[in-house]
Amino acid sequence: MITIYADVHESRVVDFLKEYDANIVVRTLPVGDFVVSERLVVERKTRKDFENSIIDGRVFVQAKNMKDYFDKVVFVVEGSINENRLERNVFWGSCASLIAEFGLSIVFTEDAEETAKFIYALARHEQLINRRLPYVKGNRRVLTISEEQRAIIEALPGVGPTTAIRLLEHFGSVKNVINATEKELQEVEKIGKTKARRIRKVIETEFRNER
Repeated sequence: MITIYADVHESRVVDFLKEYDANIVVRTLPVGDFVVSERLVVERKTRKDFENSIIDGRVFVQAKNMKDYFDKVVFVVEGSINENRLERNVFWGSCASLIAEFGLSIVFTEDAEETAKFIYALARHEQLINRRLPYVKGNRRVLTISEEQRAIIEALPGVGPTTAIRLLEHFGSVKNVINATEKELQEVEKIGKTKARRIRKVIETEFRNER
């Protein structure tokens, strides 16, 4: 039988999930609202809450926290897509940032019943097809070597996830990226003269504790 872990605050969707042939375990989850497999978590938001979380920046913190625990994160935004409080450019720009920078997915549903159908479909796919069982993780997932390498390079000024991968692929290792000259850095796509200079400055400037 399919098992879905649901957060204690998600009783509305849980009521609909109980109509399916699934074992619904309700408990306090460390991150997210529904865990459907060892690698996939779902965060459910109403349209209003999603837009409010964009305004106060909460959605980006939540995205980072969930990616610390799970490989795959899905935001389900519930409500009419025409219910806009934010300017459309701001709204879609924020969605683009969540997808491109955090590698998560965003799905829009009409109501709690449709949300339940989608979560059940995800659980079926993960557990019956991919054979990935759900469990609630008490600790953050252990990063792979490549993820740790990306994290180091992403800490450089003006370097996001995509640029970090380009740098590592071009130079082959963290050490080679750090040792690259300004001119060599500029050989990588999206690394211009100004950004290359900033990177070298951060690497070469003597550390001073400013606390």
